[in-house]
Amino acid sequence: MGRSSAAYHTPGNEITGTALNHAEKVITINDLLISNHFIANIQEAKNHYDVRSVYSSEMGRALAFQMDKHVLQTMLQAAAGTANVGDSGYEAGTIITDADANTNAASLITSIFDAAEALDDGYVPSEGRFCYLKPEQYYLLANATNAVNVDFSGRGSIAEGTIPQLAGINLIKTPHLPTGNITGTGVDAGGAGGAQVINASNTVAIIAHTSAVGTVKLMDLAVESEYDIRRQGTLMVAKYAMGHGALRPEAAVQIQTA
Repeated sequence: MGRSSAAYHTPGNEITGTALNHAEKVITINDLLISNHFIANIQEAKNHYDVRSVYSSEMGRALAFQMDKHVLQTMLQAAAGTANVGDSGYEAGTIITDADANTNAASLITSIFDAAEALDDGYVPSEGRFCYLKPEQYYLLANATNAVNVDFSGRGSIAEGTIPQLAGINLIKTPHLPTGNITGTGVDAGGAGGAQVINASNTVAIIAHTSAVGTVKLMDLAVESEYDIRRQGTLMVAKYAMGHGALRPEAAVQIQTA
């Protein structure tokens, strides 16, 4: 949806209401994503712990990790995208190139502040902004003097190895940050439709507001199991069907080295 406008009223004139621009975003559901394991009776009996609970947790984690990757890739698509509502004053996505952002804490901090400025220019709300970094860059910032020193109003802690915010943006470390060229129709690409295809080469960080991307769920996460007497074991399947798409390009920023 576009932005509304304001105008002075001339006494006596009828107020008829102005048009507010809209644009529809269609998000396609990806293929059914599954994680599955077969547990043989004999192997389960030999183990000294509850196998099924561990397997269920691991299958759920596998699907959750893949969803994380897809959402991050969709954020990159938003950062590289054009404005969804053309005449509304909304900005396109932002890509910041910083050659040594992956190794120089001061340079990365500057780029994160530049990203915050870009979000401000796009009227993106201050609440709900997040910066996603790989652990290497997160701890690089956690060791930066001006990020943790109270004399600089830093909120990080070297003792705890944490740095919660920079420029009002919540910092999240994630090993799932995409840094390669994701192509084809595999799991990382989002299946047959290739909905999450993106060239994420040289990506250092993603800064995005929660409104940048949207997720639609056809089938939420569920776990099923069935005993197979012919194979003397239990098949366990975790699954979901959902899709992701860019909604607000102006609410996403990519920091890359080249």
